[in-house]
Amino acid sequence: MNTKPPMKILVIEDDPDCRCSVTEALTDAGYAVTAVPGGEEGVHQFETEKFNAVLSDVKLPDIDGHEVLVRIRKLDQETPVLLMTAYGTVTAAVAALKAGAYDYILKPLNLADLHSKVAHAVESRQLRSQVTSLKAALHAQSSSRSIIAQAANMLAVLKQVQAVASTRATVLILGESGVGKELVARALHYDSDRAEAPFVAVNCGAFSESLLESELFGHEKGAFTGAMNRHQGAFERAHDGTLFLDEIGIAPPSVQARLLRVLETREFMRVGGNEPIAVDVRIISATNRNPDDLVAEKLFRQDLLYRLQVVTLRIPPLRERHDDIRPLTDHFIATACAEYGRHIESVEPACYEILERYPWPGNVRELKNAMETAVIMATAPVLKPADLHLGNAGAPGGASVIPASMPLEALEKQAILQSLQRHKGSRTLASEELGVSLRTIQRKIKEYNLPF
Repeated sequence: MNTKPPMKILVIEDDPDCRCSVTEALTDAGYAVTAVPGGEEGVHQFETEKFNAVLSDVKLPDIDGHEVLVRIRKLDQETPVLLMTAYGTVTAAVAALKAGAYDYILKPLNLADLHSKVAHAVESRQLRSQVTSLKAALHAQSSSRSIIAQAANMLAVLKQVQAVASTRATVLILGESGVGKELVARALHYDSDRAEAPFVAVNCGAFSESLLESELFGHEKGAFTGAMNRHQGAFERAHDGTLFLDEIGIAPPSVQARLLRVLETREFMRVGGNEPIAVDVRIISATNRNPDDLVAEKLFRQDLLYRLQVVTLRIPPLRERHDDIRPLTDHFIATACAEYGRHIESVEPACYEILERYPWPGNVRELKNAMETAVIMATAPVLKPADLHLGNAGAPGGASVIPASMPLEALEKQAILQSLQRHKGSRTLASEELGVSLRTIQRKIKEYNLPF
């Protein structure tokens, strides 16, 4: 049985017969209709009650439909307003569309046309509401306030993020692999006035030199073999927003030179192009290497580093964030339970003690994977030390326990993770042990976001 309340339509029409027929037609179609005879009364009704759409005649005894439209849009720009008009005022109705009306309906009314246009308007309102809700949820999940932190050194980083986010400053984020550099980059974006614009992330280590240039700057059709169409690069996609360059420290020299030019001129050219393209993009970059060492080793341009590190944020490793381990552990357990359909009621205190002593070479990413493993492999609703697999494969005694209904993908992920842990991160030894190619191991590490 569907208990969902009907969509609410406000009808503003001074002609009693027309008002009655529209009300009856929309009520028969399943809508909850409120009908009033005047524009002032309609606007007042809109101020006191929520509606999914408004249907107003253009000619009214007090204010006309255009004024109704203007006032309602001042109150709420999301609710669609449809105008009913006679043939002789179509030109005025088109002008109203330009002023923000959703659509217009010609008189004498065609009920099929009425049903169709009102239905489309209501659906449009629902979709806009969903998009608005999703954006709000994304902003909430990605802001600095959503980052789990209790350790004083991490709270200090988040305070810096909140101070820097509203500026246009270029930011360089430093930290070991797995500490959450992209998480901080997203917080800088979603806490800024660019939050409604795109956030585009590019891993500079995931592409060859030529492909990285194309990924960042785009290319023209025919720029190289296989360039069948024009490609829009990350800079264009991130216009008015933020471009996050991860692993910037391993960007090849040619890309570094082009990045420097973009930072200096705010212009770039596509690969194979000859027309400069102006762009407004905030650059946030990250590296797990010491940038001064990269410059000293002549692997990175000093002048580019000056441009990138207007503000530098250093994210401490997890082993230096003792107070963050418990809240992060609880969060990852809850997330894993929801993802894999498991149920963990509590965690034995000894588990926390083990986790707080562990050095976490893979940082927060490793903790997340460890909690996923523990939740998947746990055979009771209380998490015990025996459920933790920190660098050791299988259950006590060497017998690996695979719970019933464990997804094949999760099993593969854990097999690769545990093999890498046994071999201290050696991809070659893990590939030999598992009988797969080194390329497969490297691909799976990226696919499963493993801390190696």
